[in-house]
Amino acid sequence: MKLDLLRVGQSARGTFGVLRYGQVPFALTLEEPWLDNAVGVSCIPPGLYRCERVRSPKFGNTFEVTQVEGRSHILFHKGNTLDDTQGCILVGEEFSGTFDQPMLVSSQRGFSEFLALLDGQAEFDLEIHA
Repeated sequence: MKLDLLRVGQSARGTFGVLRYGQVPFALTLEEPWLDNAVGVSCIPPGLYRCERVRSPKFGNTFEVTQVEGRSHILFHKGNTLDDTQGCILVGEEFSGTFDQPMLVSSQRGFSEFLALLDGQAEFDLEIHA
């Protein structure tokens, strides 16, 4: 199985994207801005990655993005603002907030749809497009 993350906007306020399965978009994402792939404060570079199902002590059942040079523990999880990411990929249903403080909302619903799509999958490929 393969998912695509299409990054549709990027600024110091975050990296905004759309998750797509085939040609069907099903969720939105929020990541840190690009800061040269720095651990915990940057989104990861565009490319093809393997994601593996893990059980996180903090986030429970989720997927970890692997094969990111110099990085580990990059998870998909619920969250609303950059304060929630720590270099991970937040999943939700809507963008909201203000221009100065954008946020992702309906994260529980978006993350649940993400997990439902991947029900029974131990891993998947993720291609991130700039």
